[in-house]
Amino acid sequence: MNTQPISNNIRKLRFFHGEMTQKELADKVGVTRQTIVAIESAKYAPTLLVAFRIAHAFDAPLEEVFIYNSEADAMK
Repeated sequence: MNTQPISNNIRKLRFFHGEMTQKELADKVGVTRQTIVAIESAKYAPTLLVAFRIAHAFDAPLEEVFIYNSEADAMK
């Protein structure tokens, strides 16, 4: 079970977009490769602007790139 409130499909989308590298995505989005690595591995939550830029780079809706898990985000 995923315990993170936000997960993503960036790796899968990169694969389906010609095996795009993290560096290529970073260049399209305007961030460093290290930022893409951190976002992709769910160690860093992107700003809303960066999230939209990532979605735009894949020509995909935001909901296809990022998934919100309300159960993992439930306040205890």
